[in-house]
Amino acid sequence: MSAPEGTRITLIKPDDFHHHFRDGPKTASIVAHAKQRFARCLAMPNLKPPVTTTEMAEAYHEHIIGDSTTGNKLDLIMTLYLTDRTTSEEIRKAWSSTKANIKAVKFYPAGATTNSEFGVTDVTLVYPALRTMAELGMVLCIHSEVSTPSVDIFDREAVFIEEVMKPLVAAIPNLKIVMEHISTETAVQYVQSAPDNVAASITCHHLLYNRNALLVGGIKPHFYCLPILKRELHREALIAAATSGNKKFFLGTDSAPHTKMMKETGCGCAGVYTAHAALELYAEAFDRMGKLENLEAFCSHHGADHYGLPRNEGTITLVKKEWTVPRTYDLGGKDLQPLRAGETVAWSIEE
Repeated sequence: MSAPEGTRITLIKPDDFHHHFRDGPKTASIVAHAKQRFARCLAMPNLKPPVTTTEMAEAYHEHIIGDSTTGNKLDLIMTLYLTDRTTSEEIRKAWSSTKANIKAVKFYPAGATTNSEFGVTDVTLVYPALRTMAELGMVLCIHSEVSTPSVDIFDREAVFIEEVMKPLVAAIPNLKIVMEHISTETAVQYVQSAPDNVAASITCHHLLYNRNALLVGGIKPHFYCLPILKRELHREALIAAATSGNKKFFLGTDSAPHTKMMKETGCGCAGVYTAHAALELYAEAFDRMGKLENLEAFCSHHGADHYGLPRNEGTITLVKKEWTVPRTYDLGGKDLQPLRAGETVAWSIEE
């Protein structure tokens, strides 16, 4: 079923519609990995403090571009961090910015993930801003989990669909939405049945791993992410959707860098770092399913089409040739442990 060693595939250079670039000196090494694999990235706004205004998004754009001035060009799509106080006026200002390409707003339920404490407490409070987004054609990117303490962590995506997504889609039916990094069969089925304005991104780690990777044989903190890895039946549903050719599913890595020290603590950070090998890992997932013919559409067509962006013009070639991932990379002068550290990846980028 899988391709033979040495197989080459050439793709339109992909987009990553969910990338964490961090800030300060951490950004440079992240940009180096991203621009090798992607022509365009959607930059997440959950910094400290979060990117809540147009001016902050413009400044963050300049910071990232400052670390992307040599070698391959990296185009950025910027996002605003949605809060209970986000106004329609700020949405219009962001949309019309000439200094940064601000085409999306990120909805973090307050307390749902890293640096989300300033997020939305009640989605109805931001309906006026969301209606303005719908009018403009701006995309709402959602971390689709409730943060209610009483809800089991493995059930938070399903509960979010019932309590937030369905009422939201009914209330503002023309709003473009991306359910980011979906992790359950429930989310796959919902997106498949939802109107065309609702789509979803899927990470490579949710395609390749289930919760056994995190929990069996001891806790493996470098597999801890949010949404958390789920049962095998959910992984199977995700990979079936990703490789199906359905235009509603596309690439979003949610590559989330944290230092090794911050992952390996008594209360480690959520996030898996995949920017160093993301495209190669997606190829591995599609190859296992015998669906390499659908890889380009998932990586390079569906996301751009949903965001209303032109598809990229350059190409990238992958070859089925193993390479070993370094045990660490530099992250602002400290060690970062990537996915597959010290292990092999089946596909490589052809230089």
